[in-house]
Amino acid sequence: MSKIDDTRTFIPVRIAVLTVSDTRALAEDRSGDVLVGRLETAGHILADRKIIRDERVEIAEQLRAWCSDNAIDVVISTGGTGLTGRDVSVEAHRDVYEKEIDAFGTVFTHVSMKKIGTSAVQSRATGGVALGTYLFALPGSPGACKDAWDEILAFQLDYRHKPCNFVEIMPRLDEHLRRK
Repeated sequence: MSKIDDTRTFIPVRIAVLTVSDTRALAEDRSGDVLVGRLETAGHILADRKIIRDERVEIAEQLRAWCSDNAIDVVISTGGTGLTGRDVSVEAHRDVYEKEIDAFGTVFTHVSMKKIGTSAVQSRATGGVALGTYLFALPGSPGACKDAWDEILAFQLDYRHKPCNFVEIMPRLDEHLRRK
C-alpha cells in the first residue's frame, strides 16, 4: 500500500500551470487557481503560469517551450480535454509526448467515477513525458483539478511517497538524450 515515508526529505518540484480557454482571463481562472494553491501548499514552486487559446499548435508550442526550460520539471494544463470540436489539449499534448503515461488517464477516470459516476467517460485526461519534463492535461473544472491533484499528483509529485513516485525517476527521464 502507498504511504509517505517521513525519513525521506521532501523535494520541491518546479511546476508550470497552463489554462486552455478561449474565454477566461487570469481573474476568472478558478481551475488554474486550484492547481496553484494546491502545489504551493504542498511546498512546490510555481515556475510559470499562462492562459492560452484552445488552439492545438499554440498549446503544443507552449508545452515544447516549457519542456525546453530547465527551470520547469512539470507542466499541468487544465481545459480542452473534452469531446467538443474546440477541445484539442489532448491532441496537443500527444504531439509533444515522447512517452505517454497510459495509466494516468485510467487512474483519473477511476477517481472521477467515485465523484461524478459515468460522466467520467467524457474526460480525456492524459499524462506523458517529453525532454525530461512531465506533462499532464486535466479537465477545465475546478473539481477535476482538485481530484487529480488530491488523489494522484500530490502523491506522485512527492519524493517521500512509497513504494514509488515520479520525482525519484526525474533524473533518468532524459537519459536517452544523453547517450552517445
